[in-house]
Amino acid sequence: MKIETERLVLRKLEDTDYERLFLLDSDPEVMKYIGVPVVKDVSDSKKMIQFIQKQYAENGVGRFAVIEKESNLLIGWNGLKFLTEAINGYKNVYELGYRYLPEYWGKGYAMEAAKASLHYGFNDIGTDVIYAMAHSENDGSNHILQKLGFERTGEFMEPDGVCFWYELQREKYSSKS
Repeated sequence: MKIETERLVLRKLEDTDYERLFLLDSDPEVMKYIGVPVVKDVSDSKKMIQFIQKQYAENGVGRFAVIEKESNLLIGWNGLKFLTEAINGYKNVYELGYRYLPEYWGKGYAMEAAKASLHYGFNDIGTDVIYAMAHSENDGSNHILQKLGFERTGEFMEPDGVCFWYELQREKYSSKS
């Protein structure tokens, strides 16, 4: 499974991605609005890759590594996750998420990869709605989700504060793409 955009390759996470994933998940700026502590040991990144690989096998979908074509480096991850545990009362639905290294923020990579993930969800998986969430203080993520056409439909409390809940219906996505 591989998706290509103009500047990016989205592919399944591989065991060898652990060092770049550790850079991402050990960065306090990246993890600021995630609600979990920064990763302190590279073995945790290896475990995370195994967890996501298990999602590929069990649910047919999971977050993708985002590779910048120019550098051939993993710059973050993006993609759909099938929620098997309830979040904000939603379960067994597809949720869009993403995370990038700070040096790649503001370059349009999140939008580019998210559009490819939404296309995959609506056209290849065939879902009718995709959900997303963002911490209320994470202006960057909230802006991206709204620009993609997501509608804020609620909010819920997490240990680190209020999160906004978004949804994007297939019909609304189709008319924007």
